[in-house]
Amino acid sequence: FRAENSTTPRHLSEFWMIEPEMAFYDISDNMDLAEEFVKYCINYALEHNIDDIRFLSERFDKGLEERLRFVVDYPKEIKAFYMKQNEDGKTVRAMDVLFPNIGEIIGGSEREESYDKLLARIEELDIPMKDMWWYLDTRRFGTVPHSGFGLGFERLVLFVTGMTNIRDVIPFPRTPGKAEF
Repeated sequence: FRAENSTTPRHLSEFWMIEPEMAFYDISDNMDLAEEFVKYCINYALEHNIDDIRFLSERFDKGLEERLRFVVDYPKEIKAFYMKQNEDGKTVRAMDVLFPNIGEIIGGSEREESYDKLLARIEELDIPMKDMWWYLDTRRFGTVPHSGFGLGFERLVLFVTGMTNIRDVIPFPRTPGKAEF
């Protein structure tokens, strides 16, 4: 999980990330899988809990699916070093899935598979090599093109339950600096 302070009802002070890595997936495959994953989760909730969350089917009847947004190709300066750069050298192959009134529910990217390009990016960002040697070792002898995404689980629960404050759907309270590990 990742810690973050919050001043809005859309964020926890921490949230869990489910991050599958998909070998041989480029950013387009990753976006398709992310969309299928969210639809599966929502449809599962609808099929198994329709009496409790009937309003959710009404959201879909009103065209929610068409209002979901796929934001892609972020500026490389605001994204992680491991994201594969586009040909323009200014953006990376990253994407977010945005839900109305909630914000980002999935964030993901195609990962850089080239050792030399990763090393150059780490040096460009002045990241200490003592912290990155292990990551570079995952590419030292080559790898395959791959991508992955993280799902904000509490944000999905927020959407499915119709709650308005993410703190109301967290399974147990968490605050920055309180985890012992």
